[in-house]
Amino acid sequence: MIVRFKQLFFLPFRLFSTIVYKCKFQSFGWRSVIISPLRIEGGKRICIGNRVIVKYKSWLASTSETGYTESLLVLEDGCTIGNFNHIYATNKVILHKNVLTADKVYISDNLHSYEDIYTPIIKQPIKQNGTVEIGEGSWIGENVCILGVRIGKHCVIGANSVVTNDIPDYCIAVGAPAKIIKRYDFNTCIWTRVNSNATDKTSSGGGQNL
Repeated sequence: MIVRFKQLFFLPFRLFSTIVYKCKFQSFGWRSVIISPLRIEGGKRICIGNRVIVKYKSWLASTSETGYTESLLVLEDGCTIGNFNHIYATNKVILHKNVLTADKVYISDNLHSYEDIYTPIIKQPIKQNGTVEIGEGSWIGENVCILGVRIGKHCVIGANSVVTNDIPDYCIAVGAPAKIIKRYDFNTCIWTRVNSNATDKTSSGGGQNL
């Protein structure tokens, strides 16, 4: 009954999305839906897979603010994006299959320059950060910020975390900056805690810190 209600709820949004975004985006997959977006920029540089749901008032953007003429934002098959998300690519942001984000998540591969202390930050150029990839089946918690890094598959990023370093596959990370607290052990088939020293060593590479 609940499944049937959801199907009926999304039906008008799917019809509207199919008509409008098939032309507006580089690609827009079967049974995908975008519900009342806050803003969409650079649609011809955005690829939406099949059965993707982008919920209420999210902002999707793929622009050449940092000089990359081939900027690309990809949401692969089965991704579900929460309410009020902000996903901004100036080079490349890819969410692989079945990624789930909660509400108010910020994902970007760029940031404001702040080196010139005599110029207001709003007037300084946008600076390119690292490429963003989020691996298949990962879950991004509420209010998370992901800044120019790669997150592996089947990871969990806890609410309110700020991810500034790469996270490997099958890890749980929390905090600001986010640190790995658990890994999945395939020998015991359980999530096991990692000590803080191991976490610091693992999360020290890859991404760029603010």
